[in-house]
Formats: sequence, C-alpha cells, structure tokens
Amino acid sequence: MTDHTHDRNVEITNDGHTTAYADVTTPTDPHGTTQVSFHAEAGHLPSGTRRDLVDAVLDLPDVHNSDHLQATVPIGDTESMDRLRERTTDMSMRGAGSSALVDADIPRDSASDAEQPRA
Repeated sequence: MTDHTHDRNVEITNDGHTTAYADVTTPTDPHGTTQVSFHAEAGHLPSGTRRDLVDAVLDLPDVHNSDHLQATVPIGDTESMDRLRERTTDMSMRGAGSSALVDADIPRDSASDAEQPRA
C-alpha cells in the first residue's frame, strides 16, 4: 500500500464564503494514487463552482504527478462528475450511500485540458 503524507484542502470561495472544498491526500510516490473527497454547500451555487474545484484539485502538482485518482463525490453532483470524466481516463463509478466512489487514471497531459474553453 502506498504511504500518503501530503494532505491539503482546496477551497472555492464566492464573495468571501467557502462554497466548495476538497480534502486531498497525495502519495509520497509520484506515480501513486491520489485520494480526494469533494464537498459543496447545499443548494444553488454559481455555475462552474464544482467544475472549478475539480480543476483546482487536478492542477495541483502532486496530483498531476500521480497516476491514479480515487475520489468521493456527492451523489447528484453531475458538474463534478462530468469534469472528472473530461479530465481523467478509464473512469469508473459506483454508488455508496449518498456518495459516488470514483476510480480513474490521471493522464500526463491533464493540466492542458484545463485550458479548454467551457461549453
């Protein structure tokens, strides 16, 4: 099993208020598995908030250097799921209570995908 020692939080704020955040644990091995738990405030959020959170997490150097991603995403968070599908490969998902568990590979060029315009 890979030792995970780099823990951090990534936040998206709107008007000085945190509306979405992720707990990120990256491996000491640069080709290991990053673990992420995505969270968002309940109710309506500005469009792109969850997408921006996924981009912020995947653009972290330690995450970008990982080969694999394991993420927990709230069920119904289609914005995050869609962005994860766009930025990762071989993504699989399964339900677990009120969350979806995601397993995916992180392509080496995933940082350049963040530059693509939003549809």
